[in-house]
Amino acid sequence: MLWTRWLVLLLCWGSTTGERQADERDGTAAQGRADSRRQRSPPPVEPLDFGFVPAAVYDTHAYYEPGAVGILFHMVHAFLYVIQPNSFPKDLIVRVIQQNMGGIKIEEWRKPENVVLLLQWIHYEAGFLICGTIGITFMVLTPIIGLCFCVCRCCENCGGEMHQRQRKNIDCQRGFFTASLIATSIFIVLGVLIAYAANHNVTMQIKSTRRLINTNMRDLKTFANNTPAQIDYLTAQYTTAKNKVLSDLDNIGPLLGGRIHSQLEKEVVPSLDTALRMAGAMRETKEALENVSTSLEVLQEGTTRLQASLSGERSSLSNTLSDPACTNGAVSHTCNAIRSTLEQLGINADFSTLPDVARASENVNTVLKTDLSNIVQKGYSSFNDTPNLVKEQTKNIVSGVKGMLDKIGMEINSFSKMFPVESSLVNFTIFLNQGQKNIESFYPQVDQIDFYRWIGCVAVLCMVVLVLAFNILGLLCGTCGYDKQATPTTRGCLSNTGGNLLMAGVGFSFIFVWVLMAIVTALFIVGGNVEKMMCEPLANRQLFKIIDTPFLVHPAKKNFLPGMLFQNPNIDLTLGSMYRDCYENNGLYHSLQLETMFNINSFLNRTVYNRDLAKVLESVQVDLKDISLLEQAGRDNLINFANSGVGNIDYEAYLAEANKGVALVDLLSFSTDLEAQADQMPRGALENALKGHASSIRQIHRDQVVPMEQAMKYVRARSTLTQSIKQLQRLSNDLPVKVTNILSAIDAAEYLITHNASHVVKQETKGYTESLVGYFKQYTRWVKNSLTSEVAQCKPISNIVDSMEIVACSFIVDSVNTFWFGLGGCCILLIPSIIFSTKLAKYYRRMDTEDVFEDGQENWN
Repeated sequence: MLWTRWLVLLLCWGSTTGERQADERDGTAAQGRADSRRQRSPPPVEPLDFGFVPAAVYDTHAYYEPGAVGILFHMVHAFLYVIQPNSFPKDLIVRVIQQNMGGIKIEEWRKPENVVLLLQWIHYEAGFLICGTIGITFMVLTPIIGLCFCVCRCCENCGGEMHQRQRKNIDCQRGFFTASLIATSIFIVLGVLIAYAANHNVTMQIKSTRRLINTNMRDLKTFANNTPAQIDYLTAQYTTAKNKVLSDLDNIGPLLGGRIHSQLEKEVVPSLDTALRMAGAMRETKEALENVSTSLEVLQEGTTRLQASLSGERSSLSNTLSDPACTNGAVSHTCNAIRSTLEQLGINADFSTLPDVARASENVNTVLKTDLSNIVQKGYSSFNDTPNLVKEQTKNIVSGVKGMLDKIGMEINSFSKMFPVESSLVNFTIFLNQGQKNIESFYPQVDQIDFYRWIGCVAVLCMVVLVLAFNILGLLCGTCGYDKQATPTTRGCLSNTGGNLLMAGVGFSFIFVWVLMAIVTALFIVGGNVEKMMCEPLANRQLFKIIDTPFLVHPAKKNFLPGMLFQNPNIDLTLGSMYRDCYENNGLYHSLQLETMFNINSFLNRTVYNRDLAKVLESVQVDLKDISLLEQAGRDNLINFANSGVGNIDYEAYLAEANKGVALVDLLSFSTDLEAQADQMPRGALENALKGHASSIRQIHRDQVVPMEQAMKYVRARSTLTQSIKQLQRLSNDLPVKVTNILSAIDAAEYLITHNASHVVKQETKGYTESLVGYFKQYTRWVKNSLTSEVAQCKPISNIVDSMEIVACSFIVDSVNTFWFGLGGCCILLIPSIIFSTKLAKYYRRMDTEDVFEDGQENWN
C-alpha cells in the first residue's frame, strides 16, 4: 500500500553518513626550528549537547504467566516430549519447501529424493503416527466390542446370566472391585477437571486477547504519532552544530590566531624579552654612571682637603726637624727616625687619579633619548595582534562559510519536506483505527463462537460426567443397600438399583467412549503437531531460521523478507535479526536496514560536509609578513649602547681605590709615637715643637680622617661607588656580544614569522578546521546512534509477534492440548471403569438363581 511506502521513506531520510575517512597521516615536514617542526596533536573537539530524542512509551507487556494452569501445560509439554523427543527438523522442512515450491504432484512422490524426505518425515512423526493409530484403532474397535458385549450378554453370556456363584472370598472380591472403581472414578474426575480447566482458560483469556489487541494498536499509534516529532528533533539539532560552528567562526581570531600566536611565541617572546631587559639595563647603566660621578666628587673633595692638611703638617714637621738642635749627637738619632717617617703622612685612597666617566655617561644619555622600551612594546603589540590579523585576513572566508551553512540548513529542511510524513502517518493512523474497529466488530461473533465452543466442550465432558454419575450413584446405592445376610436372589431394591446404575454406566461408556476418542485423536494430531511444529520453534526462534534460509522460496532470491518488503532479496536482512533488534527496542531504520534501500550518506556528504565546504575551509591562509618585532631605530639604539664606552671603563682601578684606607698610617699611632720620641729629647723648644706637631696630627685625624671613615656622607659615597662600579662591571660584561645575540634572536624570530611560519599556520589551520568538522561529525554520529536506538523504536513489531505467540500458543494451543490430555485420560480410564462396573454390578443386582449348600457341599440348582 502507498502509506507503507511513505512510512519506509520517512524513516530513510533521517539516516546519517558514516564516519568519514581518517585524515591523511603523512604530513610535510616543516623547515625551521625543532619546536616548530614538532607535530602537535589537534586540540580536542568540544562535546556538543544535542539533548534527548523524545521517547515513545509503549504499553504492551508481551508476557504471559499462566498461573496454576501452567502446571497442566507443563505436564502436557512433558507428555508431548515423550511422544515426540526428536529435535525440530529444520533441514527437513527446508528441503521439503525447496523441492515442492512449484506444487506437489502425486507422481513426484515416486522420485527417490521425495521418498527419502517422506521416510524422514515419517520417522519424525513416528510418535504421533503410533498414537494416532492407537486412537483410531480404539475408536474403531470400541463400538464393535461394545456391540459384541451387548449381544453376548443378551445371550446370557459374558456375565449376562443372572446367577452368581457363592465363594468364600466374595466379600474380598467385592471390596477390591469397589475400591478399584472408586479409584478409577477419581482419576476420571481429575481428567474431567483438567479438561474443564483448559476449556474455561480459553474463555478467560479472550479478555486478555482483547487487552493485547488494544495495547498493540495503541503502541502502533504511538509509534506513528511519535516518529515525526523524533525526526523533526533530529533535523532541528543541526542548528546546534551549526551555531557552534558559527560561534567558532566568529571567534576565528582568538581561536585560530591564538593557536598560531601560542606556537610562535616560544621563539618570538624570548627574543623581545631580552631586548626589553636590555632597555632596562640601559636605564640602570645611566643611574649607575650618575651615582659614580656623584660619589666620586664627594670622595675627591674629602681626600683633597685631607691631602692638603697632611702635606702642610709634613712640611712644617720637616722644618722643625731642620732645627740645629737636631744635629746634637744625643738627639740626632731621634730626629733622623722621625724624619724617616715623614713620608707616611699622606692619603692612601687618591680618587683624583681615577678616569672620568662623563664621556660614557654622555653617550648613554644620548642612547636613552631613543625609547627602546616603547619600540619593543610596539613589537609585542605587533605580534600580539596576530588574532586580529587572522580575523581580518579570513573575513571573506568566514562570511562564505556562514552562507554555505545557511544553505545546508535550508537543504536539510527542504529535503525533509519532500516526503509527506505527516499525511502518510495520518493515513497510517486512520488505517489502524479502521482496523481496530473491524477487529472490535468481530468481538460479538468471537464471544458467540466461544460460547458455542464452551457449550460443546462442556457437552463432551458431560458424557463423561454422565458415566461418572452412574458409577457414583451405583456405588452409593449398591454399598448402602448391600446386605450380607441377603442371598443373591433376595437382595434389596436399593442394592439392585445400584447394580443396574453401574451397568447403565457401562452402556453409556460404550456409547460415548469411541466418540470421545475420536475427538481426542483429532485434537491430539492437530494440537500436538501445532505445538511441536509451530509453537516450540516459534518460542526458540527456530521458525525464523527456516524463513531466513537463503534461497528458500526461489533459487534466484536469497532472502525472503527483503524480497517481500523491498523487492530486493539480496539485502542481508533476516526475520530473526529484525525481531531481535525490535525486541531490544532498536530503531526501525536499523532493524530493517533501510540504509540499503535509500542511501542518505551521499545526501549528507553533499550537504552537511560537502566538497565545496571542505575546499573553503582548506583555503584558509594567513600571512604574517606584516609583523615587525623591532624597528631599525631600536636596532641602532642597541648598537649605540654597545659602543657607548661603558665597557672601556677601568673598573678594577675604581674598586682598588674604593677598598683602600683614608691615610697611609694610623695618625693617632703616629702622633703617639711622635710624642714618645719628643719625650726622649731634652727639654726645650724642639721638644715643645714636636709635641705641637703631634697635637696637630691628632687634630687632623679627629677633624678629617674620622669623618671620612665614619660620617654618613663619605660612607654612603664610598658604598655607592663600590656598588655602582660592580653593577656597571656586570652590565658591561661582554656587552657587544649580548647586543649581537639579541639582534640575532630577533632576526631569527622575524625570519621564522615571515618565512617558516607557514608550517605552523598550516598545522593550526588544519586543527581548527578539524574542530569545525568535528562538530558535524558529532552531529552525524548522534543522528546515527539515535536512528539506531531511539528513533522509531520498533518494539511494537516484536510485541505483535510475541502477542500472536501468546494468543495462539499459550491461550489456544496449550489449552486445547490440555483439554485433549484430560479427556484422553478419561477415555482410557473408561475401559477399566467398564470392567470394574461390570464385575461389581454382579454383587449388587438381584439374581434369578443362586447356589444352594447342603452338608457343606456345593450343589447347583
